[in-house]
Amino acid sequence: MKLNRIFFYFFSCAAACFFLSLGVEALAADAPANGAQQDPETLLSLIGKGGVLMIPIAICSVVAVYVIIWQFLALRREQILPSDFQAKLRESLGKKGTDVKGGMAYCDQVGGPVAAIFKAGIPKIGKEETSIEKAIEDAGAREVGKMKRQLRPLSAVATIAPLLGLLGTVYGMIEAFQSTVGKETDKGTTLAQGIYEALVTTAAGLTLAIPVLICYQILIGKIDSMVDEIDNIAIDFLEHSGGSDSAAEKSAHTRSTKSKAKAKPKVATKATATA
Repeated sequence: MKLNRIFFYFFSCAAACFFLSLGVEALAADAPANGAQQDPETLLSLIGKGGVLMIPIAICSVVAVYVIIWQFLALRREQILPSDFQAKLRESLGKKGTDVKGGMAYCDQVGGPVAAIFKAGIPKIGKEETSIEKAIEDAGAREVGKMKRQLRPLSAVATIAPLLGLLGTVYGMIEAFQSTVGKETDKGTTLAQGIYEALVTTAAGLTLAIPVLICYQILIGKIDSMVDEIDNIAIDFLEHSGGSDSAAEKSAHTRSTKSKAKAKPKVATKATATA
C-alpha cells in the first residue's frame, strides 16, 4: 500500500506539472508580439515572471492531482459497493433474516464502508426495528462522512488557487505601477508589460481551480449515488431482518417510511450534515 501511494505521489507530480504547463504555455503562445525584436516566451521564463506565488500554486496542483487519482481509484463502485452485496447479505442472514453470525462473517469477508454500515446493524437483529435503523444511520453517517472528508483537499485547492493567483496579480500590478514612477518615456509600454506578467498567476490559478472543481463535483456525485444504493439495501435489510415487530407492524412501518423518503434510514441526510 505504501509503494502504491509513493507511485501515485510521483505520478501526480508529473501530471500536475504537465497540465499546469499546458495552461501557461497557451498563455505564452497568445502573448502579444512587440514587432520582430521580442523573443517568444518560454514556459520557464513565463513561470518565473509569475513570481514567488507560483510555488504554492504548483504545490496545490500536485496535491490536487494526487487526491483526484487516488479517490477515483478508491471510489470505484466495486471497491465500495459490490454488485452482489445485497443478494449475498440477504443470503448470509438466512431465510428468516436472523443468522447474526452468518451476516457478521459475510461483512468481515467483504470489508469496506458498506460492510461496516450493516455490520453495525446486524447485532441488533431481534431487537426493535428502530434500534436496528438507528445503528445503520449512525454507521452510515460515519462512513459516508469519512469518504467526503477525503475530498476536502480538492475543495480547498479549488478555493485557494484562484486567490493565490489574484494575490500574485495584485502584487505584480503594484510593482508595475511602481516601476513607472519617475519615468518620462515609455510609461505605457512598461506598464503594459508589467500587467501582462502580473496576470500570469491569475491564469495559472484559474487553470488549476476549474478542472479541480469539476473533478470534486464528479466525485461527490459518485458518493451520493452510492449512498442512494446503500439506502435501498438498508430498506431490504430492515424488511428481511424485521426486528421484534410483528409482520403487520413491519409492513405498515415500511410503507410509512417509504412515503416520506423512499424508506431511507437517513444515511444520506446525516452523512451530508457530517461532511
